[in-house]
Amino acid sequence: MDQTFVDLLARNADHAEAFDGRFDAVQDAQHPAVVTVCCSDSRVLQDRMWGNDEPGRIFTCGNIGNRVVQRTAVGETVSGDVLYPIEHTGTEIAVVVGHTGCGAVTATYDALTQGISEPDGIGHCLDLLKPHIEPGVDRLPSDLSRPNSINHLVEYNVDRQVEFLRESDDVPDSLNVVGVVYDFQDVYDGRRGEVHVINVDGETAVETLRADHPEIADRIDRRWEY
Repeated sequence: MDQTFVDLLARNADHAEAFDGRFDAVQDAQHPAVVTVCCSDSRVLQDRMWGNDEPGRIFTCGNIGNRVVQRTAVGETVSGDVLYPIEHTGTEIAVVVGHTGCGAVTATYDALTQGISEPDGIGHCLDLLKPHIEPGVDRLPSDLSRPNSINHLVEYNVDRQVEFLRESDDVPDSLNVVGVVYDFQDVYDGRRGEVHVINVDGETAVETLRADHPEIADRIDRRWEY
């Protein structure tokens, strides 16, 4: 057996010992307080970034590019794994979590600007991102470096995913939607691993957000106010 998996099982044994008594209240149902939509990048610690150790508290979705969009026979809709807790468990807040140096955003940027193709499975995911990111590519300042261009588009993508959720007829108007960026590349002022709020219910202006939400003003920041 591959040693990596043996090590995973050992860590799971520790997990099971620590969590054995924490599932009693969620044996038969779940009512998570929040649904998070994270990029599935291995550097994005989806529950640990929130310090979460409470089963049933966070409904965590992960995919490349932190997408809320799903393509169906009737067109683009909110992805079922994001919509499920909103529709069935009473979750009232959604958080779209982008991250610095996102590989999916990078690959989408390269596909749009250089025509670089990917295997079909990856290409399908990028095709879901392209129409939402392409207008942002066209608006990028001409003097940006490649890394800065990618991180500008990370914010732009988060904004578009927030917008898609807020405009969907399947999502109640009462749902609060927050867009954030998880930084482990020293792009924002702060410590590595911090989450920076860039969008609250469609509002993206930093000073407005800080005035509206003074309790988290020091965590509100963005690189691109376009």
